[in-house]
Amino acid sequence: MVKENMSIIFEIIHSLFNIYFYALIIYIFMSWIPGARESQIGQFLGSICEPYLEQFRKFIPPIGIFDFSPIVALLVLQLAQAGVSSIQTWI
Repeated sequence: MVKENMSIIFEIIHSLFNIYFYALIIYIFMSWIPGARESQIGQFLGSICEPYLEQFRKFIPPIGIFDFSPIVALLVLQLAQAGVSSIQTWI
């Protein structure tokens, strides 16, 4: 019973990681479309993605016109998801 409940919790966490990953991808691609981030969807995604991305922009400044911090942010998110999956296998 407990193991089934934990499995459900980990599935929910895994799904939340995936949803946030795709939200970040969409938000990053919206920067290529003029005015997309000013739309209602863009503002919503900005409100949930910018706080996470800002943490990486503090340490990884843009090089010219290229901002590599979202790539690092996505990698860290994937590593965190892999870590949660590893914890699930231990339990």
